[in-house]
Amino acid sequence: MSKTIVIGSDHGGFNLKKVLIEALQDWGYTVEDEGPDCLDSCDYPLFAAKVVDKIKADNEKLGVLICGTGQGMTMTANRMGVRAALCTNEFLARMSREHNDARILCLGERVTGQGVALGILKAFLETDFGGDRHQRRIDLIDTVSK
Repeated sequence: MSKTIVIGSDHGGFNLKKVLIEALQDWGYTVEDEGPDCLDSCDYPLFAAKVVDKIKADNEKLGVLICGTGQGMTMTANRMGVRAALCTNEFLARMSREHNDARILCLGERVTGQGVALGILKAFLETDFGGDRHQRRIDLIDTVSK
């Protein structure tokens, strides 16, 4: 399990990001906050790219991206070659890690309550990749996406 979490948001995910950072630190994680540092309107792809670059550079790190719905962050991260999962409940968070080896959790502040988001985050971080048949399927994703 990674002990370093790289997190980023846009203005639509800023408040939830602050809540998650506090929880992560309370849980003993090191947090790298890639911004933004205020509620001013900003462009989510720029912050997604910062997080993705750090995740791609270090296989031990996991990431969290938050925007209003989570959709934009998810699309950006996946397009950049990292498996990112938009999760709306704990089951999806566990399966995204166990079956799909997702490296980035995406959340939507406008559609996910803080308590639910904390449960999703905890499930994501506490679940390891299952390997075996799931690795074969991930390899197939890489093959068919070329």
